[in-house]
Amino acid sequence: MYAALICRDKPDSLDLRMGNREAHLDYVARTGVVEFAGPFLNDAGEMCGSLIILNVDSMEDAHAWAKADPYAKAGLFAQVEVNAWKKVIG
Repeated sequence: MYAALICRDKPDSLDLRMGNREAHLDYVARTGVVEFAGPFLNDAGEMCGSLIILNVDSMEDAHAWAKADPYAKAGLFAQVEVNAWKKVIG
């Protein structure tokens, strides 16, 4: 099943994001469940959140993945939504 993570960074947290980016990308590669992902950008073109599509066995797995993400552990996000998602196009 697919799960969509919609993550919004806390205000003024670009330095926190960049300081944890390498660990986050390593986690993405190591876990092997990310179908695709990328950052949201603000009006200045700076990263300010993330959209991550996971291919997991259950919503519990999606929540566990989100909780263990180095960005989440660092306290980057103001809000995280984890939603079941159905791929229709692409």
